[in-house]
Amino acid sequence: MKVVLLGAPGAGKGTQAKRISDFYAIPHISTGDIFRENIKNGTELGQLAKSYMDKGQLVPDEVVVSIVEDRLKKEDCQKGWLLDGFPRTLEQAESLAKFTDVDVVLDIEADFGLLEDRLCGRRVCPGCGASYHISTYSKPDCERCGQTLVHRDDDTKEVVRSRLEVYEKQTRPLIEYYAEKGVLKTVDGNLPIEECFAQIREIL
Repeated sequence: MKVVLLGAPGAGKGTQAKRISDFYAIPHISTGDIFRENIKNGTELGQLAKSYMDKGQLVPDEVVVSIVEDRLKKEDCQKGWLLDGFPRTLEQAESLAKFTDVDVVLDIEADFGLLEDRLCGRRVCPGCGASYHISTYSKPDCERCGQTLVHRDDDTKEVVRSRLEVYEKQTRPLIEYYAEKGVLKTVDGNLPIEECFAQIREIL
């Protein structure tokens, strides 16, 4: 099963990706996680990625494509995988098609007003990567590992709006691209998490 997850920032890709990965026993490959791991470790790739991410911009295609191609060659990907956060542009999608095919593309659609609220109120754990929202979780520390939660640099209102504008301009054309290939399925990202996942299970 080769799955691609599409959706604007805050649509719930990360949350649903973990559920899909666990339920179907396929690796969850998040380019965002790969970049954040490199940023945390202070690598050259991490510093390059951070310079773009802090401005709400996308990391250049050639950097992302090479990382994904290398990752899909790993042994744990031989029976399938889930791509979260890639491809984000038509150029990336065309590059992906050169070295693998895709079985289904899940597009998680949600209202932009809701997305802005979700992102600006998000708090994440720098240790285990757990994500919380101030409307449902008021403690300063992570429930899983106890580390102090942080407000990501790219979750401010200005940067969030920039990210949503970048998504609309560069990623939205992917929906038409995959619809034409007959592999696109739309999921209602406005729904509560479990209802959204139930829709995904029905599709898969």
